[in-house]
Amino acid sequence: MSKIKIAIQKSGRLNEDSLAILKDCGISIDNGRDQLKAAARNFPMEVLYLRNGDIPQYLRDGVVDIAIIGENVLFEKGEDIGVAEKLGFSKCRVSLAVPKSDSYNGIGDLAGKRIATSYPNTVQKFMDKAGLKAELHIINGSVEIAPNIGLADAICDIVSSGSTLFKNNLKEVEVLYRSEAVLAVSPRIGAEQKAILGQLQFRIQSVLEARKNKYVLMNAPNDKLDTVIKLLPGMRSPTVLPLAEEGWSSVHTVINKDTFWEVLDQLKKAGAEGILVCPIEKMIL
Repeated sequence: MSKIKIAIQKSGRLNEDSLAILKDCGISIDNGRDQLKAAARNFPMEVLYLRNGDIPQYLRDGVVDIAIIGENVLFEKGEDIGVAEKLGFSKCRVSLAVPKSDSYNGIGDLAGKRIATSYPNTVQKFMDKAGLKAELHIINGSVEIAPNIGLADAICDIVSSGSTLFKNNLKEVEVLYRSEAVLAVSPRIGAEQKAILGQLQFRIQSVLEARKNKYVLMNAPNDKLDTVIKLLPGMRSPTVLPLAEEGWSSVHTVINKDTFWEVLDQLKKAGAEGILVCPIEKMIL
């Protein structure tokens, strides 16, 4: 039976988040300690644990069919590689930072400066677009120390919370690129693997939709039912069921987590009571 080969980062947060979404898709991976390859028990999939920076070349060569990888890595090393799904986790940005004590009035201040980075192609594209020239120092590993030891005037690196920059007396001055985890596809993927990819995407999409929403149940007096229903942004229309107590109904709906608290406040003011909020495991539209 044909299998699809997926590359996942060997270690770190992206590794954990990647395995979590596969688990939520109902895929059980037989993981052994320090294994570099593992098989799924209940899905035609083989997992290869690879260094993040090596994954684009493995995709390009067809060694793996798909990969969960940060957009920032594809932007740096694999712009020719297609993306099947944006996955909504491991969000970060690729940013330029300078010492806190430095004044910064705009991108022109970086002209002729020394920039330490692990993302030379990304920085070069940004500088070319801005019409500026800078001296790039390629560093693999922690680049934040470079200004402190006199190696560079600025750095370019991935930023999540900004705490690492703060600890190294740096300030973020330019965002070059916003990134999240994506499902990337090898240009050499075969027809049978494409069919398996379609099955996987269906599962991933149902998981991602579920993560975006909450299932909400509430009770409302019938004389306020129309007002309550107008506040609900459900998939189509809410489910309304009569309660044993006369004059009351139970209302069931789905609310997007981004507007969840705002809608909940409005529902309470409109007369909704006994509001129950449940997580959604899967959501198929």
